[in-house]
Amino acid sequence: MPLVCALALSPREMFGERAKPETKGNASAQKLLTMSWIDSTERRLGHLAIPHLLRYVALLNGLAFVLCQIKPGFEKMLEMDPTLVMQGQVWRLFSHVFVPSLGGVFPTWITAVFYLMFLVWLGDGLEQAMGVFRLNLYYLIGVIGTNVAAFLSGQSVGGFFLNNTLVFAFAAFYPELKVLFFFVIPVKIKWLAWLDAFLLVLSFLLSDWGYRAGVIAALTNFFVFFGPSWIQSRKRRKAQEERRSAYLESADGAETLHSCHLCGRTEVTAPEMEFRIARDGNEYCRAHLPGSGV
Repeated sequence: MPLVCALALSPREMFGERAKPETKGNASAQKLLTMSWIDSTERRLGHLAIPHLLRYVALLNGLAFVLCQIKPGFEKMLEMDPTLVMQGQVWRLFSHVFVPSLGGVFPTWITAVFYLMFLVWLGDGLEQAMGVFRLNLYYLIGVIGTNVAAFLSGQSVGGFFLNNTLVFAFAAFYPELKVLFFFVIPVKIKWLAWLDAFLLVLSFLLSDWGYRAGVIAALTNFFVFFGPSWIQSRKRRKAQEERRSAYLESADGAETLHSCHLCGRTEVTAPEMEFRIARDGNEYCRAHLPGSGV
């Protein structure tokens, strides 16, 4: 899990009331719940969905961690290695998601505990927001994308990219929810997602094209679920800005009854202003009326 070595949840968030998806500020995220192709797929395959999927993933991650401590190097049997998959070790297409993404300044077992807790927390929140089937589908597409990324880049990518997509999706539904950065600093989850995105972009720019293709493939699930609604929201905002600009232009060019001979203000541009005809026959706003003393 990205940044998991420096991340902990507050007790209330971890053990208290379950988080509720926000309805303001994340309309794009909410719209994926009504995407027609997902609805039709759920009607046909919804009975195959696994409730609490990420809890099982976390459990198997914990088991893999224990086995790795007992037998160092055991994770090598689980990692996604394109070459070994082509040699017949097909279990690696799925087993790599059970290898914990650990590391950092804290002892490994502490990192593992918070990693598993964070994974369960993400899963419960996403399942509440997306529904069981949609979360299953999102995770499955992520696993497939990670496998494609491994073949495109020619190297094992582990669960790093897949876990990033979980953080991105969670931030889309719960942008204002806070976690404790370095176990001390309260930080909104959306800022952690932006930090993850920055690190991904940086690695994308500094790597070869094989790795870049892998990054794109690994993020397929996020693009598929959130990309269309994000594009639509951008189009709507652009259309609103264009309508506003057109209205302002039409207002500026509209015929007016009053116009200040000195500053050019009209009753359209300055509706609160009074206009008067001066002795010289020209019309002025009250601010520039000759002899008004204003």
